[in-house]
Amino acid sequence: MTIADVARQAGVSRQTVSNVLNAPELVREETRERVRQAVEQLGYRVNQAARRMRTGRSRLLAVRIERTQDGMNVFDRFLHGLTESAAKAGYRVILYSADDDRSEIATFDDLLGAYEPDAFVLTSTHYGDVRTSWLEERGLAFVTFGRPWGTPDGGGHPWVDVDGAAGTAAATRRLAGAGHRRIGYIGWQEGSGVGDDRRSGWARTMKDLSGTTTGDTDGDKSGDTGVLERRTDGSTAEGEAAARELIAAGATALVCVSDSVALGATQAGVPVVGFDDTPVAAAIGLTSLSQPLSEAAACCVEVLTGRLDAPDGGSPGDGPPDHVLLEPSLVIRRTA
Repeated sequence: MTIADVARQAGVSRQTVSNVLNAPELVREETRERVRQAVEQLGYRVNQAARRMRTGRSRLLAVRIERTQDGMNVFDRFLHGLTESAAKAGYRVILYSADDDRSEIATFDDLLGAYEPDAFVLTSTHYGDVRTSWLEERGLAFVTFGRPWGTPDGGGHPWVDVDGAAGTAAATRRLAGAGHRRIGYIGWQEGSGVGDDRRSGWARTMKDLSGTTTGDTDGDKSGDTGVLERRTDGSTAEGEAAARELIAAGATALVCVSDSVALGATQAGVPVVGFDDTPVAAAIGLTSLSQPLSEAAACCVEVLTGRLDAPDGGSPGDGPPDHVLLEPSLVIRRTA
């Protein structure tokens, strides 16, 4: 099956078929549809190697596979959405693994030599993230799922993220609306951009409710009893231990940085809200904040293809970067 067969079936020239496949904006919609129908009827498949030679593009997007933590990694939902959205835009996703920034940058080099991906989707952004500067210095297209933490004004590169602070603020207001005034928070260790963001929503809302960032609405600021917050390593075991400490300090309800932490906190017997809406949360009836991961993935693809398919080829520095901040939604179940 060749492009000539498609042209004969559609009653157009081979150049018109080529334009429909590679530069559809040059062809009238009626003609484009006729060619698409011919492609479907004949089962024609574009030779990607030939297309790369013509266009200098691989139509590949590269993304790292995230590690699973306590069986509650929600990254597979993002990856599924990314693959679907990329396919609709005419791209394919290639996966790679890396242990840290240095090994990931080495993998960038390997992938560029072997597969020539058009762009990268970076995940798990963090303070001092050197991956973005490496890509920027080489003029390579990329988007991050996650903000550039510690960078003024949101940074200079495209990113898509979920507003963790808005989520924990909504969770705290939900518990306050149920009559709770001493709402504790169980988070990660300080220094996690995502963790610090999620904590800030709880702290800000508690300040609005009580006039202090400690969660103490009774005015007792002495010792640990006035500080209704604990930091953990993110494990279920530490989540349970922190919850029991906070209840002893007077907390009557808890907001948690993750479902893993919240799973432990539920053992303490007070209302609990988690974050990420994992399958485990659904299974045990845990109220949790759900990230719009499919929408985030679609936004990442839209940002990238908007740059890659632009007439200037997506050159960095031309026009403002794309920054997309999405809000999570609170999924109400029996724990809160």
